[in-house]
Amino acid sequence: MQNPLIKYNEEEITLAHKINNLKKEAGSHSPSIFTFKQKLPELNIKIDACFLSNPYATDLFLNYFTKEIINTGKIRELLEFYPSQNQVISEILSSFLNVNYKNIFIGNGAIEIIQAVIHNFTKKKILINIPTFSSYYEFVKPGIEIIYNTLKKENNYQLELDKYFDLIKSEKPDTIVIINPNNPDGGYIESHDIRKILETVREVATVILDESFIHFAYENDNFDPISMADLVTEYPNLVLIKSMSKDFGIAGIRAGYAVMDEKRVKELLDIGFLWNSNGLAEYFFRLYTRADFAYHYNSVRIRYIMETIEFIEQLKKIKGIRVYPSRANFILIELPENIKSIDFVTALLLKHGIYVRTCEDKIGLDGEYIRLASRTSKENKIILESIKNLFK
Repeated sequence: MQNPLIKYNEEEITLAHKINNLKKEAGSHSPSIFTFKQKLPELNIKIDACFLSNPYATDLFLNYFTKEIINTGKIRELLEFYPSQNQVISEILSSFLNVNYKNIFIGNGAIEIIQAVIHNFTKKKILINIPTFSSYYEFVKPGIEIIYNTLKKENNYQLELDKYFDLIKSEKPDTIVIINPNNPDGGYIESHDIRKILETVREVATVILDESFIHFAYENDNFDPISMADLVTEYPNLVLIKSMSKDFGIAGIRAGYAVMDEKRVKELLDIGFLWNSNGLAEYFFRLYTRADFAYHYNSVRIRYIMETIEFIEQLKKIKGIRVYPSRANFILIELPENIKSIDFVTALLLKHGIYVRTCEDKIGLDGEYIRLASRTSKENKIILESIKNLFK
């Protein structure tokens, strides 16, 4: 491995090769922190800017969890007793989301919902914008045709609606996928354009709208929360998917939900999705709907958005990189042509202990890219200085 940014000693060269091998083994996803600790314990990871979560929300959840579950001894109940069934948790979410419980499906993380929806509702052809989250095309069953709509680099990988509608009209897919904000670039589609899309594609049988990063998006100076969940009754072809891992910083709990036509929910429940939540996830869902938690969460959500905006502005000042517009909690960064993304990621990890995601496995990206997650204000400052140091 050659890296024009930095020189390695022999120990670092060995570590660099091991890091690259772990990445290859992980495929289109990144090795977890636990994987690194198990297989490369000598590697000192100080900041995880690879996986996407709001650290302030994690702190908030831990405060509640410690006070209400650990300190009271109720942790035993979460471990010993079965959690509630899918529809019971849906009833808990119903009034909070302002959606009928029959339209809500609970998943063991959004990833399970993505797989369940595509495997059961996509029949012949699926249209996917790229670059995007790889599971949407990896989970497609054999025999299903995949049509890619390649977003243009010169347009900052934004979705061009007219071109998109023309492609849908010509290809006639029975499923289309939209992630808003999109992963890995953070590109955002305004609410009025989402409505325009839904109105235009009524003939498409299944419209998947993934709002896993929607809590980080904003359309006004008050950073008011955004969601299209209430549109499912108006557009029965809409399947809205929501991960809770990113905005609440609880990836280890595996919690997600979807809002869709009640016939689809019943179909999934009838084929076995009955107890697909654990006790910790149920505690979180119950906490999520409480007014006191919602109030405190919104405060840390807004704080995190504001700090992320500042982080992006500071990144734009670093010469040699291109920072793409983002309304998520991550930033797509294009590196100079002479620097491979895997080399940059490895150098940042070995020399500064900062873990970021290489995007070399993302189809649809033209160039060398990394995806950088926003962390706390203190950690973001360290990340900025470390990147500047590499380019020196």
